[in-house]
Amino acid sequence: MKLSAFGVTARTVTIERENESRYRTKEEISVSVNGSTVLKTDKNVFTLFGLDPDTEYKIETSDGGSLDIKTAKETVLFDVRRFGAKGHGEVEEGAFIQAAIEACPEGGTVYVPKGTYLCRPLFMKSGITLYLEKEARLLAVTDRKLYPILPGTIRRTDDDREEICLGSWEGNPLDQFASLITAIGVKNFTLTGGGIIDGNAASSDWWVEHRVKRIAWRPNLIYFTGCENIVFSGIKVCNSPVWNVHPAYSKNIELLDLMIENPSDSPNTDGIDPESCEDVLILGTHISVGDDCVAIKSGKLYMAEKHFRRTERVTVRNCLFEKGHGGVTVGSEIAGGVVGVRVLKSVFKNTDRGIRIKTRRGRGEKSYLDDISCTNMIMDHVHMPLTVNMFYFCDPDGHSSYVQDKGEHEKDDQTPKIGCISFEDVECTGTEAMFVCAWGLPEEPIEKISLKNVNVSYAAPADRKADRPIMTDGFEKVTGKTLFIKNVKELEIDNVNISGEDVSAPDIAEDTKADLSGLKIN
Repeated sequence: MKLSAFGVTARTVTIERENESRYRTKEEISVSVNGSTVLKTDKNVFTLFGLDPDTEYKIETSDGGSLDIKTAKETVLFDVRRFGAKGHGEVEEGAFIQAAIEACPEGGTVYVPKGTYLCRPLFMKSGITLYLEKEARLLAVTDRKLYPILPGTIRRTDDDREEICLGSWEGNPLDQFASLITAIGVKNFTLTGGGIIDGNAASSDWWVEHRVKRIAWRPNLIYFTGCENIVFSGIKVCNSPVWNVHPAYSKNIELLDLMIENPSDSPNTDGIDPESCEDVLILGTHISVGDDCVAIKSGKLYMAEKHFRRTERVTVRNCLFEKGHGGVTVGSEIAGGVVGVRVLKSVFKNTDRGIRIKTRRGRGEKSYLDDISCTNMIMDHVHMPLTVNMFYFCDPDGHSSYVQDKGEHEKDDQTPKIGCISFEDVECTGTEAMFVCAWGLPEEPIEKISLKNVNVSYAAPADRKADRPIMTDGFEKVTGKTLFIKNVKELEIDNVNISGEDVSAPDIAEDTKADLSGLKIN
């Protein structure tokens, strides 16, 4: 058994067990540190807390894994109680915690002990660690008047042709309330420790008239922009007003062993939304939310034209996605494009869709989606395991004839493009509506969809819920459908087995190059 270390800090380390299972194993294993058992777990990814700085450790697992690590050095440990915080959850204490953050020198740790700390948004700084002890909770205040506003755009004084973008709302630079955890231009920052970041949204009015801007747009729970070398490990994130974790225009990000949870009916509460980011690792994370679990983005047209940055090299591994509109989504605010997504060794359970790709006319010619690979996954009672939609009806003009017209338009600088998507070594059980639904633009068909070594079993007809596979005009709710493929240049099928009572024959457009000899339906 090989063990690998991630996010090594002065006091924590996240470990991944490399095996054939997805997210967890059938039986628990014991984990020992320097010969003493400290943990029993069935997860492939786990975090060890309470280590000492600059110390060598031998980590062993009862299934034969062994790994030597050395924790990072630490310059100082600042306990927020020394700065005035009490952790009683009765009064707002953000200023005390912010003081500890501001005073902490590079290489230091700001320590938040057990307790509930009611606070307004906190701003992080480079070169430090924020350590939330187990049972420590940062609880967001409910009064929006206590939230600073991040302006969408501010013109530079040295060159008024250029601007700084801070606030972000659904892919545009718009005024937004600061997040409980906010980082701007920060490098080498870690958030860890086993505690809780709680947006407290159910106790406020964030979800009331959620499409109405009141002062500014709703805050994310954790937001960082223009950052580099960011590690979050072992924490729980919950009850966010909108997106839970939103990295933007940042690179070298590790999101490790997180628990992200929002009510299933909470609006727009995506789990993790990497936007215009590079080199993102989402590892061992459990997400159950009211919208997409992971939504990979790159902004709308304005951002692609003025602040172009493609999202590149995103890896999602050993994760569990429970409840949500999509497990892993690419789009739809994606005008800068996305290239190089790897989703593997993960479990999708009770999400509406598994892999969900969505774009539309108007995203622009820079909106190129390519090299999206999904391998070695379980999809348990996922209504629709794979959907690709180039007619997504988002934005005020989403139902216009320009977006929804299924006839061929002339290609121009507003036309997005989708390259190659692969879906391999996947077990789908309890499928209800449709296995694969892919509808490209007639003027820019999807290049290729590859399905290889996939087993799909449908729920019994009486147990199926009719659902709309893709959000486009003219596509009604369905159940028991297998494949709908239109405006796709090539469909590769190799060892795909579909079983279930009363399921349809594939609906594949004649102009799609497809050899169906590798498809069996029984």
